[in-house]
Amino acid sequence: MKERNNLYPIFLKVRQLHILIVGGGLVAEEKLRFLTKSSPDAQVSMVAPMFRKGTRELADQFGVERIEDHYHPGYLKGKHMVIATTDNPDVNIQIYKDCRERDKLVNVADNPPYCDFYMGGIVTKGNVKVAISTNGKSPTTAKRLRQFFEGVLPEDIDQMVKNLNAYRDTLKGDFEYKVHKMNQVTEALVEKKVNTAQGS
Repeated sequence: MKERNNLYPIFLKVRQLHILIVGGGLVAEEKLRFLTKSSPDAQVSMVAPMFRKGTRELADQFGVERIEDHYHPGYLKGKHMVIATTDNPDVNIQIYKDCRERDKLVNVADNPPYCDFYMGGIVTKGNVKVAISTNGKSPTTAKRLRQFFEGVLPEDIDQMVKNLNAYRDTLKGDFEYKVHKMNQVTEALVEKKVNTAQGS
């Protein structure tokens, strides 16, 4: 039977959530960079006995709370999501178990069986955001797909979204009517794009 990706994609308002990154090394820095690139207003705390220079500088740039201490479960209080990046597999697995007991979403870096979520490739152009997942199988493929879509999506796609939103605000009627009218407008855009591609 062909394997399929059963992950459910969602877009989180991380400025309204509290995220904990456990670790202060290069992997922690990469996770923080990925997070703040997409969501610079994310509420993030980090805990580690020491932080590498680049990690400290990035954390300070985005106002991330840094706590120099060893991990213990008390740091999970009030957190919605946890990312474990320590170089000690036993500690990372303990973090996973602690999160499961407390109903916290957790990601153990580079260890898919101990992840509730993955941090996939993301393409952002204004209000348009595309998330890419390889089901935890190949981060490199997600990276290349991200680069591909960054080149394919037109720079003015955000203006199109704004124009459609403005048009939607002029429509009278209930939700069902608005959906119908917006489908008509956007369907014409897609058909025009397909016809142009076929004629080229």
